[in-house]
Amino acid sequence: MPPPTERHLQVHRTARYFVAGEPGDKTTELWIALHGYGQLAEPFARVLAPLSNESRVIVAPEALNRFYLDEPAKRHGPDSPVGAGWMTREDRLNEIDDYVHFLDAVVDDVRRGIGRRDLRIVMLGYSQGVATACRWAALGKTRADRVILWGGAIAADLPTDRGDQLWYGASVVMVAGRKDTVVPVSFMEKERRTLTARGLRVDLVEYDGGHALHSETLRQLAATV
Repeated sequence: MPPPTERHLQVHRTARYFVAGEPGDKTTELWIALHGYGQLAEPFARVLAPLSNESRVIVAPEALNRFYLDEPAKRHGPDSPVGAGWMTREDRLNEIDDYVHFLDAVVDDVRRGIGRRDLRIVMLGYSQGVATACRWAALGKTRADRVILWGGAIAADLPTDRGDQLWYGASVVMVAGRKDTVVPVSFMEKERRTLTARGLRVDLVEYDGGHALHSETLRQLAATV
């Protein structure tokens, strides 16, 4: 008997994202913030919400793969914690393609309420969201003005034929916590060297904290162009 054959089918599904701020005619800057593994978008958006103002809108899309965070064998109920992840190694190319299209669609949806073309786009990836932001900035139709990579590994499978135009001229900032035991400063420095070897100019910002978003550092990043 021959082995089963793999097939693929595109389906319509509902995704969600959270918005801090009010998209409108006064909006000049749009941040798309990608959460880490096992997180959900709403609490992630709450941490970033203080950055929103009359001209800046924060958008936090939620990864398409949700799962329970407690013990797999446990019977899940209304109090069971839930998280989401951007992808695994299983059927990875389709997973990447799906989230790239999803993130482009999020930007298109938010843009409809803004009504201007000269919109500054900032892509922020945190933890697992770093690799996601790397791929989206390289493979999607949305062009970033700035890419912020916070406490996570860059994707190893990015295009190799663009040199310093990997992300079409976007400025790049890496962020590392001096007390981060998950993704230490030394690892982020190594990732920075990987990108600079490709011709990109990458700034590294350190803060006195662990593996988490840091409010003061976020404010500093938002205040600099």
